[in-house]
Amino acid sequence: MKKIAVPLIVAAMGLAASVAHAAPASNGGVLTINGQLTSNTCDVSGNGQGNNFTVTLPTLSASELAAAGSTAGSTGFNIALTNCTPDTGKVHTFWEYGANTLPDGNLLNNGTATNVEVQLVDYNGAQKPIDVSKVDGSQNSQSVSIASGKASLQYAAQYISPTGNASAGSVTTNVTYSMAYE
Repeated sequence: MKKIAVPLIVAAMGLAASVAHAAPASNGGVLTINGQLTSNTCDVSGNGQGNNFTVTLPTLSASELAAAGSTAGSTGFNIALTNCTPDTGKVHTFWEYGANTLPDGNLLNNGTATNVEVQLVDYNGAQKPIDVSKVDGSQNSQSVSIASGKASLQYAAQYISPTGNASAGSVTTNVTYSMAYE
């Protein structure tokens, strides 16, 4: 019996040593993640092109973006919601942070023009630039009412040159969006 007892004691000591090494570090913490899913649904269409759509800014001279902070080429677009369930309530657009999100809230130009970004503007009430770098509820994306199962959200995209001296070339970017129901 002593031969059996010795390995059990050694195994127990090894287990105790393992537990001691598994203790959490004193510089760590706990991450709690909360969320909520709703049963709200709507058919979404941007500019009548479906949920994935394109907005084409006008071709302009780079000289229109010579000054720091200058904007040009504002082009309106809408996101239309139909067949909403429930057919009342409120909704706004959440512009999701992604690879093209810049710290100033604008969108990165992936084209060849330099010193130019793309800015989104909300036209649902007061005209306000959208800050894509912020969390939902802090972007200036205003809510609209869903009435009889429909809603229309009005926006614009425009060139912006935070530093001025934009150069000629192409401008292209994209952003993912979600409809946030209230």
